[in-house]
Amino acid sequence: MNGLDLHGIRQVYSKETLNEEDCHPDPLKQFELWLNAAIEAKVHEPTAMNVATVDEHGRPNARIVLLKEVSDGFVFFSNYHSRKGCALALHPFAALTFFWPELERQVRIEGKVSQLAAEQSDEYFYSRPYTSRIGAWASHQSEVIKSKQELLTRAALIGARHPVKVPRPPHWGGYIVRPDLLEFWQGRPSRLHDRIQYRLVDGSWIKERLSP
Repeated sequence: MNGLDLHGIRQVYSKETLNEEDCHPDPLKQFELWLNAAIEAKVHEPTAMNVATVDEHGRPNARIVLLKEVSDGFVFFSNYHSRKGCALALHPFAALTFFWPELERQVRIEGKVSQLAAEQSDEYFYSRPYTSRIGAWASHQSEVIKSKQELLTRAALIGARHPVKVPRPPHWGGYIVRPDLLEFWQGRPSRLHDRIQYRLVDGSWIKERLSP
């Protein structure tokens, strides 16, 4: 890309500091504190997270999805036949990343992934708008289609078949990422960022500082 100089693009981070003693002993509680702060600060799409998986060839791929719940893990919903779904069926591990630039914060999460119980997926599915429920049936996620019209026609047919109540597709539901590693990153001046990591060892969380 001739003429496009990226070397001089940089941001000085200086809003907050992050110390070990200020972090909650439970990293999931610490995450909730930071997520609440992001929501209160009106961060754009505070629940948006990058979900990275590994496919059958060992190639990583990533995409943005929305976090829908924090319990003993991080919950999101998707088509089980999608590219991410196929990858997770083979290698049930994922890495998540949240980036809240307005707060100069990032959170990285790694852990094992499993599908939610059908009842939990049903509960969320029926809370979604009607058109989103139609979309879950109409979209053969990650597959090649001939045109946008093909998708719209499929959606119209499904809507005609289910004018009131749309059942949850058996190939659509929730995943939960139960973490064994989390890292909280707070931007600091001179690239001397604060990084606090939690590692799960024998059922207990170890908290430690990382070099930036």
